[in-house]
Amino acid sequence: MTATRLEDYPHRLAGHCGSGALRDLLDWAGLGWAGPPSEPLVFGLSGGLDFTFLQIPSLTPPVYLGGRTLDMEFDLCRRLGVDVERRETDDPVQGWAWVTAELDAGRPVMVWADILRLPYLRVRLTNTRHDIVVVGYDAAAGVAWVADNDREELQEVPMEALAHARDSHGFPHPNRHATFPMRFPGRLPDLLPIARDAAEDVVANMTGGNPASGESPLEIAGYSAGLAGVKDFAAEVAGWPERHAPETLAAMYRTVRICVEKAGTGGGLFRRLQAGFCHDVAEITGDRAFREAGGAWAACAEAWSALAAAAGTASTAGTAQPDHAAVAKEAAALPALEEYATEKLATAARSPS
Repeated sequence: MTATRLEDYPHRLAGHCGSGALRDLLDWAGLGWAGPPSEPLVFGLSGGLDFTFLQIPSLTPPVYLGGRTLDMEFDLCRRLGVDVERRETDDPVQGWAWVTAELDAGRPVMVWADILRLPYLRVRLTNTRHDIVVVGYDAAAGVAWVADNDREELQEVPMEALAHARDSHGFPHPNRHATFPMRFPGRLPDLLPIARDAAEDVVANMTGGNPASGESPLEIAGYSAGLAGVKDFAAEVAGWPERHAPETLAAMYRTVRICVEKAGTGGGLFRRLQAGFCHDVAEITGDRAFREAGGAWAACAEAWSALAAAAGTASTAGTAQPDHAAVAKEAAALPALEEYATEKLATAARSPS
């Protein structure tokens, strides 16, 4: 074929690219529990919540926060029985042929694209692992149509621009035309057992302090993770004003705000999505332990958002004296909240209703 477009693809806005893309794909496949799954339910079933803290002098600014595992999309597919393959190539012709083969067969296909090179996004940061779903193309017109969590409508993208976005050497690593053909099962597993399994993964992420993926590019000095990483972060934030020049400090505060609220996290460094997952599981299954865990993660989300707000205010103080104490105070509240939420999730993972 030279042109095709899937009609009535069920795309909706989402807080995070991966869980939004997979929610839409599950809806397209007609799968769910008590109706199509919500984005928080999809996110939580990946077991992908975590925490990572980078403080590296070579970074500009020298700080980065993360709240999800690198391979959460694969972990979700494995847990749900979705057959997924990751294909990569440095040949743009081969990379595009993988996409058109899926579309010509009537299947949407998820790919990685660098947000910096997508013309419909207005960003200055690079992220080569941004999940979008290609739902159509017209070779004669030189355009493709994609579903992106950050845009309500399908986006028409020049095929040349899409190819550049899929062949980026930005952060965290080259995406090499990565394409993810999926084959969906006839039905999904029962919800409560896989929700408990996903909760166990999150508890391991937070208590182990190590990235869940063996391919992490972040295994370098200045890296900490999990609950230990949250404690490290809170302690370091309190000392930033004494160790960094005002311009660098303002940039670090801005980065904290972006990482927590703006970088496709669903708000509150993915904690709001995790809370929604717990509440959805409780609503569908009646499990009380998940309901309690949902409240604990919602408190974490609010605390992270409060930190982001304080950091944003401090970063724009201009000639006024930034309120460093307010930032440090909000950060200091995080370790206890994260520990309590992890304990509640462990209870939900291991206890009967």
